[in-house]
Amino acid sequence: MSDCCSSGNTAPKKDSCPACTQKNLEVSIATMLQHINKPWLMNFKDQGYYFCDNPACDVVYFAQDGSVINAGDLRTIVGIKAQTKDALICYCFGVNSDDALHNSEAKAFVIQQTRLHTCACATRNPSGRCCLKDFPKQ
Repeated sequence: MSDCCSSGNTAPKKDSCPACTQKNLEVSIATMLQHINKPWLMNFKDQGYYFCDNPACDVVYFAQDGSVINAGDLRTIVGIKAQTKDALICYCFGVNSDDALHNSEAKAFVIQQTRLHTCACATRNPSGRCCLKDFPKQ
C-alpha cells in the first residue's frame, strides 16, 4: 500500500474536539489547505491540528488552541459529515456512498489503485487518511 494509506510506525497524536469532546487524530496543514475556503486568509500557527470525524459535530478541523473550522468553512463536502448517498467515501477516485453500497467493483478498484500507489489520500481526503476503512462492510 502507499504511504498515505499505511498506518506507519508511530501512533498519530490525538486531541479532543472543543465542540463534541470526542478524541480525534492529528491532520496536516497541507491536507487542510486542500479543503478550506480561502486558505490564504487562515493564520496557521505552530500547533497541532485535528480532524473531527464525529458525523453529528459541525466542526471539521480544530486546533490545540481551541479554534475550529466548521463544515461551512470548507469548499469540500465532507462525506462522513454529509451522510447522503452522494457523499464521497473515496476522494481520490470519486466513489460515493451509493457506489460503495451497490457496486463491489468500486472498492476493488480503490484497493487496486492503493496497491499501485496512485492514491492521494494524504491531501484529497479531508481526514488525511486512507478511505478504505470508510467503505461499508459487505
